[in-house]
Amino acid sequence: MQRTVAPSMLSADFGHLERDTRMIDRSAAEWVHIDVMDGVFVPNISFGFPVMKPIRKATSKLLDVHLMIVEPEKYVARFVEAGADLVTFHLEATKDPAGCIARIREAGVRVGISIKPATPVAALREWLPMVDLVLVMSVEPGFGGQSFIPGSLAKIRELRALADELGFATIIEVDGGISSANARDVFDAGAEVLVAGSAVFKAADPEAEIRRILEA
Repeated sequence: MQRTVAPSMLSADFGHLERDTRMIDRSAAEWVHIDVMDGVFVPNISFGFPVMKPIRKATSKLLDVHLMIVEPEKYVARFVEAGADLVTFHLEATKDPAGCIARIREAGVRVGISIKPATPVAALREWLPMVDLVLVMSVEPGFGGQSFIPGSLAKIRELRALADELGFATIIEVDGGISSANARDVFDAGAEVLVAGSAVFKAADPEAEIRRILEA
């Protein structure tokens, strides 16, 4: 199973955003993770379209946009215009998951769906045929720097088993409390993409930490 690291720009130095993005571009990471928060779905506000554009200019790597916003279907096209290659929305944030999936497809990029820690894997069964990726939140969404919820490993294994049962090669991404210390357990549970924020950007050598996560 392929391993991918997606450093989260939420933990980057916003005063040196281009520098930090170019560091990721040089590194072994293949994706750049962008957390979009609206202060409604989650109790925090991050960045939007204007900040995405300079990130897009500074890297050729896949821009993995995670929408933690209500009614995400209203904004999908604009995030794609700003450079998103993959757009992930929260199942809990929309009354029309099918419509949101359709809008992302129509915009011409890959589709992801995410669930909070309290949402069961079974809630994804009907949506797995329609998406490319599932993002499992291993912390409560809205803040960086939280500790990994240990029960997330069982959830990842359950999701991998469900995808296999249904015959889908669904990419499983995990976000929250990831570092080189627990990366192997998360990969072994069935994840392919790990989002790492604080572990990367607070490391003395961020590029080395990315390699350690990949090689865990």
